[in-house]
Order: sequence, then structure tokens, then C-alpha cells
Amino acid sequence: MLTNLTNISPEDAEETLQSVSGFFSNLNLQKIITIVLLFAGCMAAMKIILKLVDRAFDRLDMEKSLHTFIHAALRVVLWLMTLCIVLDYMGVPMTSLVALLGVLGLAVSLAIQGTLSNLAGGIQVLVSKPFKAGDYVEAGGVSGTVREVGLAYTKLATVDNKVISVPNGQISGEKIINYSTAEKRRVDLVFGVSYDSDSQQVLTCIKSVVGAHPKALFTPEPFVRMSGLKDSCIEYTLRVWCATEDYWDLYFDLLEQVKASFDQHGIEIPYNQLDVRIVERKEKQA
Repeated sequence: MLTNLTNISPEDAEETLQSVSGFFSNLNLQKIITIVLLFAGCMAAMKIILKLVDRAFDRLDMEKSLHTFIHAALRVVLWLMTLCIVLDYMGVPMTSLVALLGVLGLAVSLAIQGTLSNLAGGIQVLVSKPFKAGDYVEAGGVSGTVREVGLAYTKLATVDNKVISVPNGQISGEKIINYSTAEKRRVDLVFGVSYDSDSQQVLTCIKSVVGAHPKALFTPEPFVRMSGLKDSCIEYTLRVWCATEDYWDLYFDLLEQVKASFDQHGIEIPYNQLDVRIVERKEKQA
């Protein structure tokens, strides 16, 4: 196919030039009026088609970036069709024109193939809508709040207020984690407590802290159970639901308040330690 597009023979080029020169040599008022009417008719049809497409996109509530891109692409296609109609009337062979446009399109696509990859990824992101502006996501190896979803790049604002532009081709080819889609999120915490501490008292401390927190939800019911027997501690797992926007407030509050409750009740949170026992051997007397 590439060979057919790139092999434009000198005979075809000469035929095209002769057709154009012959048309202009026989140009008269009637042909000029016909060209003007053809062009005006194509322009009117173009405006009608674009208005109909814009109305359809408005009803579909399509993303503004995608709407703008499709509108611009459709306009270019309609302009090319207008050019083909006018040149066909002038006697230019369509086979040569199509071949020329194919060569130009191929050259442009090879020159900007990276940009086209990001553009295709942007269209995929805008159509599938895995996230929107304001969502906190992990995409393309970057975590942050979505500032803007463009056709080529998506801008993410990190927690330290850096704005990172991630190529959409990279985003569409990897997994996307959206932390803001659901209305509720679950906070999971694990506390390591000394073996000397009373298990029932530990559970009571954790449950009382959760029960007193205004941002903790109780449907589903919070989960607090002993979950592991480690080398130097007993692990207790806490799972509690909250509104998505309250996740980090509840997360840090529970860490601080459970630690304070443990200290108040004398519950020890041990660190990794190794007990070494030295056994003294007594040599037998001969």
C-alpha cells in the first residue's frame, strides 16, 4: 500500500498539470460562477453539519476537550472534501490527488507518531472517563489530583503542589487507580501491641477511639480483631469506613488517638528486639 501511495508517475503529474492549465486557459464567467457556487454550497453544508454535530455532542454531555478535537478534525475533513469537489470540477484527476494526500498524510504521521500516540491515548481517556478533574488518582506511575484532562497530556497536582504533565499514551497503556470515584473508603490500620498487654483491654481502647470519632461510619460496622502473632508483638487490625473526602483526616486521627489511648491505659507498643541468653558451661574436673 505504501508503494502505491509513494509511486506517483511523471505521466500522472504531467496529466494533472495539463488538466489545470487547460481549465484556466478556457476559464470564463460561467466557470467562475460555478466554482463560486460550488464553494458557497460546500461552505453552507459544512456549517450545517458542524452545527448538527455540536448539538449532538451537547446532548451527549461529551468532554469539552474531546468535543473541540472532533469538531476541529471534522472541519479539516470537510475542507478537504470541498477542495476535492472544486478540483474535480476543474478536471484534476482524483487518483493523483488522493495519492498526493496519502503521501502527505504518511509523512506527517511518521514525523509526529509520538504525538499521535498521546492523542489516541487522550481520546481513549476522554471517551472511557476513568477519572475527571478533581479526582485523586494513580496513573502513569504518578499519584495526584487531576487538574486537567487534555488531548495529549493529563496534568496531576501532587500532594507537595507540583504539577506533573503525564502523556496520555502512557496513562492509557497502564492501570489507573481512582481513589475518588466511590463515596466511601475504608481505613485499614494495624497496631502492634506487647504480649504482656491484656487483649480485651486493647480491643476496648481501639473500639472506644473509633466510636468517639465523628467522621467514622458505622455502616458497615467497624472491624477490630487480633490478626497476627509476631516475633515481638501481637497485631490488631482495624478496618473502618468513612466518606472519601474524610479518609486522610480519619487515618491520621486514629493513629494519634489510639496511641494516646494505649499510653493512658499502660499498653505498650514494642519495637523489634532480640533477647540473648548467655549459658555458662562448667568444665568437668578431671
